[in-house]
Amino acid sequence: METLNVLATPLQICCPDKKTGWYRDGFCQTDMTDRGIHTVCCIVTDEFLAFSQEMGNDLSTPREEFNFPGLVAGQRWCVCAGRWLEAYHAGKACPVVLEACHEETLAIIPLSYLKEFDHQKF
Repeated sequence: METLNVLATPLQICCPDKKTGWYRDGFCQTDMTDRGIHTVCCIVTDEFLAFSQEMGNDLSTPREEFNFPGLVAGQRWCVCAGRWLEAYHAGKACPVVLEACHEETLAIIPLSYLKEFDHQKF
């Protein structure tokens, strides 16, 4: 069975050069053990990174013990659907790659919100 994205087409890779996603394979896939639901493929911005840090999740600082390189604005990363939605409501959301956002995202974020931040609009 093929994994689908929020557009109901085959899920595309989010970041081939960084090991992102729940499975660290570059795809924003998920399963029942992914409590954070890392399904939103974002192109992070400084504003989003600062917001995430304020909310207790520092995505900018490398963490070798977790094999996490740290992010800078312009990079793609699979972020938690709940955190992206919080950022959306706070006016701090970053662009998303719809083709690389797992369909499970729609259980938390309306497609209309995601489409507002389609990276092709920026």
